[in-house]
Amino acid sequence: MAGKLQFQDYIDHTILKPTATVLDIKNLCKEAVDYNFYAVCVNGCFVEIAKKELQNSKVKLAAVIGFPLGAMSTKAKVSEAIECVASGADEIDMVINIGQLKSGDSNFVRSEIKQIKKAIGDTVLKVIIETCFLTTGEKKEATKLTMEAGADFVKTSTGFGTGGATLEDVQLMKSIVGDTVKIKASGGVRDKETALEYIKLGVSRIGTSSGIAIVSTK
Repeated sequence: MAGKLQFQDYIDHTILKPTATVLDIKNLCKEAVDYNFYAVCVNGCFVEIAKKELQNSKVKLAAVIGFPLGAMSTKAKVSEAIECVASGADEIDMVINIGQLKSGDSNFVRSEIKQIKKAIGDTVLKVIIETCFLTTGEKKEATKLTMEAGADFVKTSTGFGTGGATLEDVQLMKSIVGDTVKIKASGGVRDKETALEYIKLGVSRIGTSSGIAIVSTK
């Protein structure tokens, strides 16, 4: 945070709602370019469209996989990740298998993250642990497994659960990963003051559909 804070450098400008149209995606990309956001985040079916819209810009393209429940097979998630990267995604935001985590099968969760990371190589992998469904112990375990599996980010939420990011959850995650893995706060971050609190706690990215409001507030 040295010097003047540039909020746009933290923003993953996001639209993941099921009713999003091609025009919505094109507008999202245009806004990201106009406001110099770090990335856009879209569903896999829109990766090729978004990539075309973002050509000749510095804006990165993130795609979600296993979204939003995380309950499909590992093979399906790996295949989805590979396809998204082949279509132009620079980053992958995956949802863990929440049920397997809550069943106590840490090996399954760790292995799935590892397999996806191996499949996409140097492509950035963000792991969504969906904190709203987890106990404190499960949040700690999911964060630890994300780090052990070699992911680049641990991410709080899909935005489709019963709750989004909280300052307490980010503090907890930061206490575990330190500087080893980056943190993305997502879900319910809608104003500049809240975004600043997360940045102060050490997040590297904020997933939000309110990026314009955040960077436009004086």
